[in-house]
Amino acid sequence: MLENRGKAIQKFLYPKSIAVVGASADLSKINGRPLKNLLEKGFSGEVYPVNPKYAEIAGLVCYPSVQALPVAVDMAIIAVPAKEVVPSVRALGERGVRSAVVFSSGFREMGVNGAALERDLKAAAESAGVVLCGPNCLGFINAFENVYATFSQYADGETGAGPVAFVTQSGAFGTAIAALIRERGLGLGYFINTGNQVDLSFVELMSAVIEDPRIKLAAGYLEGLEDGDQLVALSRKCQQLGKPLVLTKVGRMSSGARAAASHTGALAVSDSIFDAVIRQYGVLRARNEEQMLDILEALSQPRCASGLGVGIVTQSGGAGVMMVDRAEEVGLSVPELSEDTKKKLFSFMPSFGAAANPVDITGQFVAEPGLLIDSVEVLLEDPKIDIAIAWIQLMHAHIDKLVSIFEQAHAATSKPLFVCWVAAPADAVKRLRAAGIPVFGAGERAVEAAAALATHHANIRRFHEEGCATPEVAASLESVQYGVQPTVEATRRLLEAGIPIVPAFLAVSAQEAISFWRSLGAHSVALKIEAPDITHKTEVGGVALNLSTPEDISQAFDRLIANAPSARVVGVVVQPMMRGHVELVVGVRRDPVFGMIVMVGIGGVLVEVLRDVVFRKAPFGPKEGLRMLNELRMRTLLDGVRGSPAVDRHSIAQLLADLSKWAYEMRLVLNELDLNPVLVGDSGPIAVDCLMVFAEDDQ
Repeated sequence: MLENRGKAIQKFLYPKSIAVVGASADLSKINGRPLKNLLEKGFSGEVYPVNPKYAEIAGLVCYPSVQALPVAVDMAIIAVPAKEVVPSVRALGERGVRSAVVFSSGFREMGVNGAALERDLKAAAESAGVVLCGPNCLGFINAFENVYATFSQYADGETGAGPVAFVTQSGAFGTAIAALIRERGLGLGYFINTGNQVDLSFVELMSAVIEDPRIKLAAGYLEGLEDGDQLVALSRKCQQLGKPLVLTKVGRMSSGARAAASHTGALAVSDSIFDAVIRQYGVLRARNEEQMLDILEALSQPRCASGLGVGIVTQSGGAGVMMVDRAEEVGLSVPELSEDTKKKLFSFMPSFGAAANPVDITGQFVAEPGLLIDSVEVLLEDPKIDIAIAWIQLMHAHIDKLVSIFEQAHAATSKPLFVCWVAAPADAVKRLRAAGIPVFGAGERAVEAAAALATHHANIRRFHEEGCATPEVAASLESVQYGVQPTVEATRRLLEAGIPIVPAFLAVSAQEAISFWRSLGAHSVALKIEAPDITHKTEVGGVALNLSTPEDISQAFDRLIANAPSARVVGVVVQPMMRGHVELVVGVRRDPVFGMIVMVGIGGVLVEVLRDVVFRKAPFGPKEGLRMLNELRMRTLLDGVRGSPAVDRHSIAQLLADLSKWAYEMRLVLNELDLNPVLVGDSGPIAVDCLMVFAEDDQ
């Protein structure tokens, strides 16, 4: 079945024959435009209009029905009213046609009745053995083979094939992005609008076109995602092929988080998880269409960034400072130049210039444009500089000279060179891009594009060094009781999995609590109320710390019980007190899209206020755990502050990796896990509190 589906997708994307079901003789209409496009753009295969109203259209025989087609075409375009789509798909299946694109609207976007019709369409396609793109879509373009199965106005202009594959869930917005790609001269090989995705999905179509050796870059626009594992598989394929995948996804600010018992569940909003997982698997994310185009332009030039060091040459000190600020924000380094580099710069710089990074050639550049080429060439010779950005503005009187200078500087190095030319003449931009030099109209845009290029090549290096295979971990099938797990039982499970956590004992009387204290031999203990209705114990006065005498323990026991009269109290948990230099929160949440997600953040009672947390999809190894720690905003706390010693990051990373593997083993039953706080001291991290929730996997 999968093999047959794969063949059907290949026929869909690379058809030798196409039927247009519902074709119109008016080639300006939606159902006439694909016929016009196929003929005018030079599709070399056979085209068969289907419509009982006509005997011929545009010089082609028009057939009265699908059944009347002389051949089982490779692909069909369906452009009929919504009520006729299901019968058309059934007829295609009977005629032996295995793929189709459905332009027609009137499905789930129209409400309950439309949703019901869409379910009928899905069932009909499955029964008929027809793979479908759409419905409610603009169709697609394979510009290499001149397949213009679309009514999009994008097809009206010059549409020469190029190295970019673009798949979009939005029709109109996707067309706008495609037009911008064309405007920059990047070259669009594939344009695919998935519409309602009743069958063929964004990931499935992108996975097919990314294999085309003529495609070097993949870009996508997403409005939603149902299967995170499919996206991860696509990401891995792109890494293996060495082809960057750039995504723009809307809905960044919508939480989408359900009510959760744990901090992890409350903090794990859908977009935060999406952002973390795609970064984990090497996908680049663009905030909007303009940034997507900037990133594609940076990646379209063939030069590799061997590191994260950026060098900046500017005629404005203020612009240089702004770009340096942004560079540090997006993860680039702005290294200090070597003494040799500085010496060379000083040899020709004006006395009032700056031979640091950024290099400020000042307004003297207007009188001496040659300062630019010398500065760029010297900067790019510095071993710490991996990418250079030159910032200029206006200079309309020196277009030819500046273009020549940039071309010379570009030819003198193998490192990437970007130009930021504010208010640049259109002719200059066109000429520089033709020379393979990316051009941007604002400093921060150039920096962000440079960061994307450096990140992509860093991801490729990481893939070759570490691989990206998921560790083989089996799913646990043991019988469990759903709901909040008793602390002692939850602690036992984690200890058996090798997760460092303070042992816990359940006392049902003050005397039993005192006995546990004596048996532990601890200087002091903590008491915590144990009740399935109380998930956040501190909020009800359910925790007592640093108890070191029988009297203190007895009084605290009675107080904790008295503080929770309405709860189903089953006793009090006794644990030895622990110490640490840093408090972390570590947790797991089962995400409906990406599965088991591990979180780490700066812990304590203000965790949901600080929201300094990082997520990853489980399972993963210790190196990924280290990367998580490095993404924390307050990561310097791990290095020691105000006399506190630095903590061992590697031991924390190992805890995260081990927890990720255990969470993946428990993926059928584990819904949420909160370890807060995890105290990190001289002997490494240890969790001192645990909230574990089991629930059925409802996916």
